[in-house]
Amino acid sequence: MKTALTELAGIRHPIVQTGMGWVAGPRLVSATAEAGGLGILASATMTYDELAAAIKEVKSRTSEPFGVNLRADAEDAARRVELLITEEVRVASFALAPKKDMIARLKDNGVLVVPSVGAARHAEKVAGWGADAVIVQGGEGGGHTGGVATTLLLPSVLDAVDIPVVAAGGFFDGRGLAAALAYGAAGVAMGTRFLLTRESTVPDEIKRAYLARDLNGTVVTRKVDGMPHRVLRTELVDALESAGPVRGLARAARNASKFRKLTGLSWRSLATEGLRMKRGGDRTWSQVLMAANTPMLLRAGLVEGDRSAGVLASGQVVGLLDDLPAVGDLIETIVADATGILRRLASE
Repeated sequence: MKTALTELAGIRHPIVQTGMGWVAGPRLVSATAEAGGLGILASATMTYDELAAAIKEVKSRTSEPFGVNLRADAEDAARRVELLITEEVRVASFALAPKKDMIARLKDNGVLVVPSVGAARHAEKVAGWGADAVIVQGGEGGGHTGGVATTLLLPSVLDAVDIPVVAAGGFFDGRGLAAALAYGAAGVAMGTRFLLTRESTVPDEIKRAYLARDLNGTVVTRKVDGMPHRVLRTELVDALESAGPVRGLARAARNASKFRKLTGLSWRSLATEGLRMKRGGDRTWSQVLMAANTPMLLRAGLVEGDRSAGVLASGQVVGLLDDLPAVGDLIETIVADATGILRRLASE
């Protein structure tokens, strides 16, 4: 199935596995790449050395193109950019818009730049800076999300830019891929659907918790890190929602300290990032500290399998999922179903 995305990235199918923190590791990324999609490593929860090792592991498992998700505001972002260039990684994706000079550095060395955006104006900005494509996620998506549905956000971005647009938020099968292509998108990106596959390293008991949810099984909360965050409804989330500011701040401080030790970040770098976040928005200091504690809440659930201490990011599609397919079977089925739908529409 050829689209502007497959031609650009050198992949066989217009399906992207998103860079989910603690989930998108070498096993899942290489399986996606081998199946013809674009797998993206999540590096925000890795140290530099861990990222270097993960890239080498993916390359040992597959010769197909793959990507790495970077934080443009990370303390060592420039060093990570050079790593991608040295290792000849095909795609650099970003959750936050990279600076113009960073885009230029990557593009000048053959790395495609594909930021994620949540509004047409953001797409216009990064396209003007030279981004090769954008991923646009509607409010149905998991993790940090906006309030506009994909069915409205996608066409607004398609009208705003002339680079390939990948649709995210609410996609999980061939019908969604066919619909996205009909809108004019160059492909779809999926997170929750790939989290619930055999190659995902999320503990089995956590996968079962996801599969047990219905369409009302997620909630958008600001109590995780001060920003709208779509997660599974759990007792912990309910407790966070009802917790007072002092209790929430104490929990956030403990987890921020754990994350600092795990990643090797200095207190100075955490403080610098906190100041940047405070100046860049309307967050309180409590919310800034909550943002630093988020990775540990996610790690507790997605890595350690502790539902009592962990937060589980999830898209609304979780309520429609009831199986754990192999990545290869998943992509093959989606593409076959989408192809069949488009052929039937063309013949009518």
